Amino acid sequence: MRKITLDDIEDLAAGAVVLGTGGGGDPYVAKLMLQQAIERYGPVPVVDAADLDPDGLILPVAMVGAPTVAVEKFLNGSEATRVLDAMQERVGKPAVAVMPFEVGGMNTLYPVAVAAELGLPVVDADSMRRAFPAIEMTVFTLAGIPASPMTLSDVKGNYVLCETIDNDMAEKLIRACTAQMGMISVMVGYSLTARQCAESAINGSLSYCLEIGRRVRAIGAGDAGAYEAFLEFCAAQILFTGKVVDIERRTVEGWARGTVTLEHLDDPTRVMRVEIQNENLIAFEDGEPKVTVPDLITLIDVETGMAMTTEGLAYGQRLHLIAMPAHERWRTPEGIALAGPRKFGYDIDYLPLVVAR
Repeated sequence: MRKITLDDIEDLAAGAVVLGTGGGGDPYVAKLMLQQAIERYGPVPVVDAADLDPDGLILPVAMVGAPTVAVEKFLNGSEATRVLDAMQERVGKPAVAVMPFEVGGMNTLYPVAVAAELGLPVVDADSMRRAFPAIEMTVFTLAGIPASPMTLSDVKGNYVLCETIDNDMAEKLIRACTAQMGMISVMVGYSLTARQCAESAINGSLSYCLEIGRRVRAIGAGDAGAYEAFLEFCAAQILFTGKVVDIERRTVEGWARGTVTLEHLDDPTRVMRVEIQNENLIAFEDGEPKVTVPDLITLIDVETGMAMTTEGLAYGQRLHLIAMPAHERWRTPEGIALAGPRKFGYDIDYLPLVVAR
């Protein structure tokens, strides 16, 4: 059985920020939580859903809210136990494993820390193979798996059980509750069996994330050919290299929204603008869309290869804008309808990214 150890934490975090496409929350606090959990409870077993009892209960867990708030407002440590216990009571049986909603930012590491504390394995899978800002934007929705029932808790001990008629309403209620909870909460939803997980989740996402992180570390270490190896592994391409010349952020309706503008390092007449809603959504060069959701848009440091969260962006940073194709299930008409640019209110069509390999 594979295990996540202390030696994996930095790589897992680095990969999670790449796949977070700017969102998913800064992993710093989650790294500390995972480090403490592993030191106290030991390495965390990683399992494939197909190897579990097919009827066993798997509970996806995540933090919800605005990443800009998550860097200043910390959890009290009891939220996950509260929502997991409540969900097990609601479903009527104990969980055999937990799993991340998304492999993006803190929401990759946090479920692993929860698994360590509860003495459960973590499933090598997620529901996005990236981060998305809305709860209904999962491959579980594409598979017809309901998000409801959902349990939610905040740092003050408030607790909510949501039963909704569809996943769109689940997003609206969870977002409204999270706004009242101070813009950050912990959620369990999409409870499913191991059989459903094996059939419907994007399996292997944690391992994929960890491998990306190892390649980012090689860039930082100055290994020969490391940048090329990273891009090849991710099927990514560098679309623009520039300096941050403007940032606009605002926190509204439970979201961190904004725009970051880069000026090309070699040709200052070229300007790239990236629209943000927790994650990087669309990149426009001189007003023309170049990459759109659901494909991934990630800003990485030119020298170190470290990816940037949206809340970590700052004036003067020299960044590559890389584009990565989304998982194949997002590049279908159903996937584009659920998580394409029109779903976010933009009057433009999805631009299929040409895969680099």
